[in-house]
Amino acid sequence: MMRQYELVERVQKYKPDANEALLNKAYVYAMQKHGQQKRASGDPYISHPLEVAAILTDMRLDESTIAVALLHDTIEDTTATRAEIDELFGEDIGRLVEGLTKIKKLDLVTRKAKQAENLRKLLLAISDDVRVLLVKLADRLHNMRTLEHMSPEKRARISEETMDIYAPLAGRMGMQDMRDEFEELAFRYINPEAHETVTKRLEELSRRNEGIVKKIETELRDLLIANGLAHPVVKGRQKKPYSVFRKMQSKSLSFEQLSDVYGFRIIVEDIPACYRALGIVHTRWRVVPGRFKDYISTPKQNDYRSLHTTIIGPSSQRIELQIRTKRMHEIAEYGIAAHALYKDGATSPDGEILSRESNAYSWLRHTIEALAEGDSPEEFLEHTKLELFQDQVFCFTPKGKLIALPRGATPIDFAYAVHTNIGDTTVGAKINGRIMPLVTRLNNGDEVEIIRSGVQVPPAAWEEIVVTGKARAAIRRATRMAIRKQYAGLGHRILERTFDRAGKIFSREAMKPALHRLGQKDVEDVIAAVGRGEMSSLDVLRAVYPDHQDERVTVRPAGDEGWFNVRSAAGMIFKIPGKTKADLDAPRAGDDMETSPIRGLSGDVEVNFASTGAVPGDRIVGIMERKKGITIYPIQSPALQRFDDQPDRWIDVRWDLDEANKSRFMARILINALNEPGTLAKVAQTVAGLDVNIRVMNTVSVAADFTEMALDVEVWDLRQLNQLLAQLKELDCIATVKRLYE
Repeated sequence: MMRQYELVERVQKYKPDANEALLNKAYVYAMQKHGQQKRASGDPYISHPLEVAAILTDMRLDESTIAVALLHDTIEDTTATRAEIDELFGEDIGRLVEGLTKIKKLDLVTRKAKQAENLRKLLLAISDDVRVLLVKLADRLHNMRTLEHMSPEKRARISEETMDIYAPLAGRMGMQDMRDEFEELAFRYINPEAHETVTKRLEELSRRNEGIVKKIETELRDLLIANGLAHPVVKGRQKKPYSVFRKMQSKSLSFEQLSDVYGFRIIVEDIPACYRALGIVHTRWRVVPGRFKDYISTPKQNDYRSLHTTIIGPSSQRIELQIRTKRMHEIAEYGIAAHALYKDGATSPDGEILSRESNAYSWLRHTIEALAEGDSPEEFLEHTKLELFQDQVFCFTPKGKLIALPRGATPIDFAYAVHTNIGDTTVGAKINGRIMPLVTRLNNGDEVEIIRSGVQVPPAAWEEIVVTGKARAAIRRATRMAIRKQYAGLGHRILERTFDRAGKIFSREAMKPALHRLGQKDVEDVIAAVGRGEMSSLDVLRAVYPDHQDERVTVRPAGDEGWFNVRSAAGMIFKIPGKTKADLDAPRAGDDMETSPIRGLSGDVEVNFASTGAVPGDRIVGIMERKKGITIYPIQSPALQRFDDQPDRWIDVRWDLDEANKSRFMARILINALNEPGTLAKVAQTVAGLDVNIRVMNTVSVAADFTEMALDVEVWDLRQLNQLLAQLKELDCIATVKRLYE
């Protein structure tokens, strides 16, 4: 275990005037508070904050950050309080320590929600001060280094969380070495067999090629010096096991097919020397086409800058080269931690003007601000992962502003990246001057112009198209507001009926204390979710009245043979007041009637679908209709407006499918296509390729050049239907595709 004086000496090596008294005071306080606590390894607990502090000294961070590292577990795991730390060390350090403290005793529905809420609190603290992030990453790194002392279940869970959140977060902050170590340690526990296999193969390769790395380093260095570059540094390395495994998986390669296991870095004095070195290397050796990238003129979002190229180099080896300055190398090694060494407007050793806030940290703050607005904890976790994981493409506005987006992003993502209001009002896009579909994937260098309309509301289906967390969050918020407006009345009626049958009084005020149990932010969201079928009314009842006992009526009262029973989505069977079989003229179903795919209806009622169909995944509602029994409509159906003033006819229903005996369901789509040979064949081929069946097709010529096709298709679920719509839209011969509702 590191000693107190050793830690102080490490800080004083790069900061001779460091506040030694502060470091000693923080060490003594942490030692006293943790007392006799032990880690799973049996080591004294104080060894953990000491090692976390040591990791941060490698990043050359100031003594305040080192003190926070020593204190970071005191509020969470000891009797220490925020007030006490404020008094002893100041409010600044107290705020940072509190930001690192997990949320305890959360009364949430799921463990995932608790994990997400902890992440939300951490990221919000990070958005105020980047030092919280640096301490948290160092904390997680030391925990991963000592993970072998935990149980197998905890090792797997912590490793998955590290791979999902902390490794990509370190990468986004430009801390590539830390990301590599996170991935290597997590890979060891998530997939131990693959880790062992790849490691052994790399060791064998290293033994076979012993000396080749040194040989290439020497040849590259001599070539650069001979061409007038002063003091170039050339470093070679073999790629890490996880990096190799990821490439094998993503490109479906065997180990023998990998041709670029070795990478080399060339470090020169300044930016002009980077391009001179590139010219020298390209003149001497053959370049692999398509493998050159200039991250100096267009840096990555995390401030990473280098020239990348791949050559067939010495000994006919295919090698990757990264060419950068010393300052660029420092940022590539330490990411945002490197920015802490300079004040605003300072100049780096290679002449670059530096800023206290890096692009990476600026991106993180803006991302957190966008994701923190109005999402459930699970949505926040999902969106954060989306933002962290993606590789990037760089696009431009018509005025030349650079917009960085995840690979696979669409013009919709671009619009939301510029401004939420622009995204909400988007109706079309021009890419490089041409009008293109909104589902088009953007490429590096594309110029994107967004076409807007003041009356546009973002369709909920966009959520399946976009790839950025910001866009998904904004679309969900807009959809949530539309749902509130459209379905609040239905939800209110369903809840009133459920509460009334339970002998309880429904009120918005009574629901407010139960919102955290339901994972919702306000009462209107709950009411709308019930109205749309996303939440059971009985779940709401149980959240408001936890002691309520669900007493279900399963036997018909004597003498009521003329009445029929309907079971709601809450699972309660009840009589429809004033409605009889004769009133509805619905024939009684026999005992051999096929099981209904709809939960919320008993076998006593004939079930029909609207003429344009409904598919699993749709939010649905049942309407009691004369001579038809109950008809199932998608909640988006305009036909439902006819029943707005007849609440007694609305039934809360959901899908209840038997996975062992899946069925297809009908939906109607409308295609506007070019009137040219081969169009119908392309449509049919696309439909068949997705395992979709065409039940009925009608075509009408609407103009000399266009034909309108109405197709009744049979699909398994909404995801398959959306996939069909997306692929049809990509066909050159198709102008528009949309789903029709009755």
